[in-house]
Amino acid sequence: MPELPEVETVRRGLIPAMEGRLILAAEVRRADLRFAFPPRMAERLTGARVLALGRRSKYILADLSTGETLLVHLGMSGRMLISGRMPGVFHHPHPASAMHDHVILDMEGGARITFNDARRFGAMDLMATATAGDHRLLRDLGPEPLGNRFDEDYLVARLKGRMMPVKAALLDQKIVAGLGNIYVSEALHRARIDPRRKAGQIAAARVAGLVPVIRAVLAEAIEAGGSSLRDYRQADGELGYFQHSFRVYDRAGAPCPTPGCAGTVIRIVQSGRSTFFCAACQR
Repeated sequence: MPELPEVETVRRGLIPAMEGRLILAAEVRRADLRFAFPPRMAERLTGARVLALGRRSKYILADLSTGETLLVHLGMSGRMLISGRMPGVFHHPHPASAMHDHVILDMEGGARITFNDARRFGAMDLMATATAGDHRLLRDLGPEPLGNRFDEDYLVARLKGRMMPVKAALLDQKIVAGLGNIYVSEALHRARIDPRRKAGQIAAARVAGLVPVIRAVLAEAIEAGGSSLRDYRQADGELGYFQHSFRVYDRAGAPCPTPGCAGTVIRIVQSGRSTFFCAACQR
């Protein structure tokens, strides 16, 4: 599933085609994805201007001139792809309609945004912008890891006394929003923390040290356009490249890249998810 860097990369790619522009026509080709689409979604989108294109955790949020916000979740395989003309950027001819093109937005200026989702685990919804933070998918989210609320004192306080593994704690979206398997594994390796350690038993100084590490990993991933492992594509159809910088994720059996470490990257399963780490230098 795309994590924060992938969603942020898609958001940034969509800005030139969407932000400040009218949705000239919206086409909705099915009744639902993971959830039912809101009533009259095509009608409510058509004619609306996109005032701002934001992100909360793994959700793209398009604030509209109608007083509503369009929420988009890419799910496992969702893609938001741009075709047509974007002045000064590129011109990709509109492709023929594909089987899994579920929502199509024709934008002022000539660009077309196509939401394609083969597995149909993605989602779209419309909500009042004024109360968007109360939406059931957003209201319980923790702070953004790149935002000011996510600091050393906050993380130390939230992990204090917790007996769950630290990896599970960092994947808890109520503690910090947007992190997933890839970037938690990478951050814990850089911080040399064993993902199996009980979160509340890690020294406060080491927990505090995780904050700048998490920020650095995310910033590098965004700069690289995210990680493309299976389905993920940027808005212009290009792959992300951060997978070439993985230190441990999906590298089971490879030598640990930590200077001076003779260990090997191993894979274990935690709560049904793969975890990659080096038992020699992560303690």
